[in-house]
Amino acid sequence: MSLRNIAIIAHVDHGKTTLVDRLLQQSGAFRENQRVAERVMDSNDLERERGITILAKCTSVEWHGTRINIVDTPGHADFGGEVERILNMVESAIVLVDAAEGPMPQTKFVVGKALKLGLKPIVLVNKVDRPDARITEVVNEVFDLFAALDATDEQLDFPILYGSAKEGWIAKAPEGPKDQGMAPLFDLVLQHVAPPEVDEGPFRLLGTIIEANPYLGRIITGRVRSGTIKPNQPIKVLSRDGLVVEQGRITKILAFRGIERTAIEEASAGDIISIAGMTKGTVADTFCAMEVEEPLKAQPIDPPTVAMTFMVNNSPLAGTEGDKVTSRVIRDRLFKEAEGNVALRVGESADKDSYEVAGRGELMLAILIETMRREGFELAVSRPQVVFRKDANGSVLEPIEEVVIDVDEEHAGVVVEKLSARKADMIEMRPSGGGRLRLVFHAPTRGLIGYQGELLTDTRGTAIMNRLFHSYAPFKGEMVGRRNGVLIANEPGEAVAYALWNLEDRGPMMIEPGWKVYEGMIVGEHTRDNDLEVNVIKGKKLTNIRTTSKDEAVRLTPPIRMSLEKALAYIDEDELVEVTPKSIRLRKRILDPNDRKKDQRARKDAGPIA
Repeated sequence: MSLRNIAIIAHVDHGKTTLVDRLLQQSGAFRENQRVAERVMDSNDLERERGITILAKCTSVEWHGTRINIVDTPGHADFGGEVERILNMVESAIVLVDAAEGPMPQTKFVVGKALKLGLKPIVLVNKVDRPDARITEVVNEVFDLFAALDATDEQLDFPILYGSAKEGWIAKAPEGPKDQGMAPLFDLVLQHVAPPEVDEGPFRLLGTIIEANPYLGRIITGRVRSGTIKPNQPIKVLSRDGLVVEQGRITKILAFRGIERTAIEEASAGDIISIAGMTKGTVADTFCAMEVEEPLKAQPIDPPTVAMTFMVNNSPLAGTEGDKVTSRVIRDRLFKEAEGNVALRVGESADKDSYEVAGRGELMLAILIETMRREGFELAVSRPQVVFRKDANGSVLEPIEEVVIDVDEEHAGVVVEKLSARKADMIEMRPSGGGRLRLVFHAPTRGLIGYQGELLTDTRGTAIMNRLFHSYAPFKGEMVGRRNGVLIANEPGEAVAYALWNLEDRGPMMIEPGWKVYEGMIVGEHTRDNDLEVNVIKGKKLTNIRTTSKDEAVRLTPPIRMSLEKALAYIDEDELVEVTPKSIRLRKRILDPNDRKKDQRARKDAGPIA
């Protein structure tokens, strides 16, 4: 059967996964009466909850006797490591662009990688039914983007389709016809996309996606570059520099058929398949026949820009809510994650109780922590820190990100003011239709940690911010941190409503009556810039004398709700987030108040770190 391999690339929330739903439906991948979840490719619980794609996944459809392998990719810049690998497997990419928002930072990032590999993209303008759609301008913006990314003349001559994945139609013109469903896209893929290039020689496959299966063990997905493969065939794994990682036999070959994976007896060059049976081979390794000596070339992956320290939870409540609490279990889990996620780096500390985990951004690390806590892990994590570098002269370099903010005109002033304070440089300001402006900044990653929540407060929830790693640049100097201090519990016990009520004028609380607290735990935000120790377990003294004024019912202001991302952005250098399967608590790194004061004095005497 003839083959076509394509990836769908776009910015977050431009409709990739919905488009895959429609392609599967029209190609007959589902039975007539089959119940199918919306966004069927978002199979992970976290993906469903957040409405974003986190992991790249493959599927395949048949159209007029041709099998089309489709790879659905994440649209968020923090998961860009997934997309960079995927592009090795395909001959073309469908660049999906929102008819109102136009090409966004992640579109630019992925399209740049695709053009560099020589892929000839198809542009699909999605959501043309939006009332604020600006179709002509968006097509021009896409062309300008391709030109700015040094596309060849052949790549610039890209075909364009218009449609609405949600409504289930695609056509060659924005107005329709709307009765052909996805057929124009399928037909264009068959015409425009070349069949996969096949090399001569024995079996070779470059590992692209890795996953663990409880029955089959490690499963590696990739495209067969040359030769054929059958179950039980002996193969070896070569690392990027040509060293033999392991030798073994293939136990199972799986091919994508619709949303299912089915076992097949033979796979040939050009097809995207999954193989099981190897125990050490990972992403970017070459899986090949025994006689092959040279590994396949793997794409270099962009470096991580943000790091956090993961450590064993040593609070007084440790071990009460989770069952995976020891450093050995945490270490094994982190190294297992790093095997499959090439954009993640894990390093051990000297005391073996903490690990530095570096990734593309806060969201990527927060997703890892959320996944771990759902698996029953308990751990403490530090504030995200940027990964600095040094240039040839020894000067410190820090990561700079391109930030695109779409905001109502009335709120533009406060956004510019806040980002200037965070050492950002404005690059562009232009109208984006409907009384909104598009602001483009180059901002240090340090300044953007924790800014998302502040932006939404300043713009009443109307601004949309997108970020993308731009480059490393000279260090931009010290930056203002959090302005308010915190309220710290000074005794262990259970919080009492009466005590919380008496403390309300000190600042908003983060806990509720009945919650367990311990010495050194953060229970609220102070209205001033210093930290304050408070007693939240002190009840009202009762006497046997009746008073004329009857006791008033205690009415508490609702506490600040701390999500994981919000907590990570909120904490200071000397604070930690304690993460358990049931709770997210904030605490001081040093719980004892006397030791904390000694540490502060020592830091003050040491002065600023160069």
